[in-house]
Amino acid sequence: MGSLGAVGGSLQYPLARRDESVVDDYHGRQNFTEKLKFVVRLEDPDAQEVKEFVEKQVGLTDSVLRTCDTREKLRETITRLFDHPRFDAPFRRGDKYFYFHNTGLQAQKVLYVQDSLDGKAEVLLDPNGLSEDGTVSLSTCSVSEDAKYLAYGLSSSGSDWVTIKVMRVEDKRVETDTLSWVKFSGISWTHDSKGFFYCRYPAPKEDEKLDAGTETNSNLNHELYYHFLGTDQSQDILCWKDPDNPKHMFGADVTDDGKYVLLYISESCEEVNKLYHCDITSLPGGLEGFRGGKDLLPFIKLVDNFDARYHAIANDDTLFTFMTNKDAPKYKLVQVDLKEPSTWTVVLEEAEKDVLESACAVNGNQILVSYLSDVKYVLQIRDLKTGSFLHNLPIDIGSVLDISARRQDSTFFIGFTSFLTPGIIYQCNLEAGVPDMKIFREIVVPGFDRTEFCVDQWGGSTAFRQFQPLLHNRSWLLERFIKLYELVVSSLQINDLLSDASGLCDLPPGVFVPSKDGTKIPMFIVARKNIPMDGSHPCLLYGYGGFNISITPSFSISRLVLSRHLGAVFCIANIRGGGEYGQEWHKAGSLAKKQNCFDDFISAAEYLVSAGYTQPRKLCIEGGSNGGLLVGACINQRPDLFGCALAHVGVMDILRFHKFTIGHAWTSDYGCSEKEEEFHWQIKYSPLHNVRRPWEQRPDLPCQYPATMILTADHDDRVVPLHSLKLLATMQYVLCTSVEKSPQTNPIIGRIECKAGHGAGRPTQKMIDEAADRYGFMAKMLGASWIE
Repeated sequence: MGSLGAVGGSLQYPLARRDESVVDDYHGRQNFTEKLKFVVRLEDPDAQEVKEFVEKQVGLTDSVLRTCDTREKLRETITRLFDHPRFDAPFRRGDKYFYFHNTGLQAQKVLYVQDSLDGKAEVLLDPNGLSEDGTVSLSTCSVSEDAKYLAYGLSSSGSDWVTIKVMRVEDKRVETDTLSWVKFSGISWTHDSKGFFYCRYPAPKEDEKLDAGTETNSNLNHELYYHFLGTDQSQDILCWKDPDNPKHMFGADVTDDGKYVLLYISESCEEVNKLYHCDITSLPGGLEGFRGGKDLLPFIKLVDNFDARYHAIANDDTLFTFMTNKDAPKYKLVQVDLKEPSTWTVVLEEAEKDVLESACAVNGNQILVSYLSDVKYVLQIRDLKTGSFLHNLPIDIGSVLDISARRQDSTFFIGFTSFLTPGIIYQCNLEAGVPDMKIFREIVVPGFDRTEFCVDQWGGSTAFRQFQPLLHNRSWLLERFIKLYELVVSSLQINDLLSDASGLCDLPPGVFVPSKDGTKIPMFIVARKNIPMDGSHPCLLYGYGGFNISITPSFSISRLVLSRHLGAVFCIANIRGGGEYGQEWHKAGSLAKKQNCFDDFISAAEYLVSAGYTQPRKLCIEGGSNGGLLVGACINQRPDLFGCALAHVGVMDILRFHKFTIGHAWTSDYGCSEKEEEFHWQIKYSPLHNVRRPWEQRPDLPCQYPATMILTADHDDRVVPLHSLKLLATMQYVLCTSVEKSPQTNPIIGRIECKAGHGAGRPTQKMIDEAADRYGFMAKMLGASWIE
């Protein structure tokens, strides 16, 4: 395992000033942990002592990274493989098609426009010309229904704050419209192309000169506006606000027929929302009639409580189809007529096992539905009116990244990826009645050979989909295979039949790991073929487990480089708290049951050791955001189980997260320390409050914390940097500087990125540099050598 000796001697950790006057009082418990008396000062990003602390941490980390001998080889190899063309699925507006494309190493992807799918493509908007270092990114965009205008949102340095601009598509002229202080907002045009709906927060006080994205104050009083093209933002129509509920957030969508604007209201990250509607075609004087007035739009309340989630799929005048989890934790489709709002009819029942991920109307009266079945996607065409099954769409085991479809079009596009598939865009035509599905574009990475790798996935009735795209030109064989498979599914003896077609290694029976309470946790394992199960391999285990978010297979150049050149095994544990099996799976890993997430992840790590993939000193764990919390909690609870830990932008102070930016929305998963019962849940796992000296906890078992890198960024206004800075200071103090001749020789360092945020919009070079740094550190700490 890596140690201070491995990085060139004893590290001199920066000291944070301890403030003995700070008193933390939680329900009568004051200063319940001595070591935290100093950290409150690290909450002010503008304080000089915080800036000096960060500067010293950066210097310390640089000194450690210079000793990581695989770092430059990782950077060089990842850069070379990253340099390949990448495309997103095209989308249609008016008589034009639009798509995003990156030639390879461009900092940001570029938006193109063309008159037809085989017509000449022209650059419409290139964000790379908006900043010298590529840190201005395109965070959102929306094309008007007639394709005459593009409204787009720009973000600087990775911040969630967005500035909306408008461009004329025909001549690419940027209009004067500039909308500021936009956050957590879409852009929805009215069909007359006169303007669009968007959401924003009140502008800061004039005397607050902010470097937007570095502030920590709470985001409150979200508001919905309508902007008329060619006017100043000060003239925008305020369509909805709710000062009595300052934490509520809004979203607005104009329906496909242009008649209604739907208002979605949420109060947290829980999968519930209110739903209001307004017929904008029947407004006396139209939206123009609200200019200069004080009246809000006359929304009618269809759902006025937070008991379920509702999302509109389609409407025929007043008859709406919604996707909902009302009495259906795995989701279903329902219909309601706005004229009879108390009568709801089920169109597509909730599936017994599979989770309905999405639904969109296509080809007039059909819907494309996407299910998640054991963390693998299933696509179907169904009837919009009855929900009846029409067709299956064959796709590989992997993830549907994007579906580009409209109700008026018979052709739609599907963006797909998997562990061993960089990307495929499928084009599907329903005009003939039977789906005609073909590859529209395929992303190819020169130098990547998928046959070198093996993906270990669990079996079951969906396993045959691993081979479907490889057989799309041999439908007769596929039909016979499906019939044969039904007879032999229990033994999974399918490899001989398809060994020539698959290009992959044998499929094992699959991996379901029993957690502490016996719950079976699915896990993906990616490695080079034919590795010996002798515990000798470096291993990277990734997890998330929160907010109903599913972690599904995706292509990662940096992780495949680890497997190819460091001999590493890469794993994803689909732990509770996520959305892999619907709301029950999510709720089983949140609030009072949050500990299940950590138990699941620890059980996955123990399995990898017991099965012979790796051993504790060669096992690294990684996670970001809620996954950063996961990593922080697990190294506190089982420091002996890991050799290295990479915690990205984590929620580390569970007692105070709700006080900063949008943290108040996360109480749906974590609870709130201001409520005594919930405080008692949180204090048991909050990473910041549970750093212990393991050699004191178990004197009979010499142990220390794994080598740890805590990653954050100065413009992360989602999970603000203070979380990472406080945990970094606490670990360094408790484990190292406060102990003479400390047994903690594994380094505890922080990687603090400048001009970057929570992750979105990060330019290509920054992504490559971070990957080289964190995985170079991992390789050094796990003793992994480079393999040519």
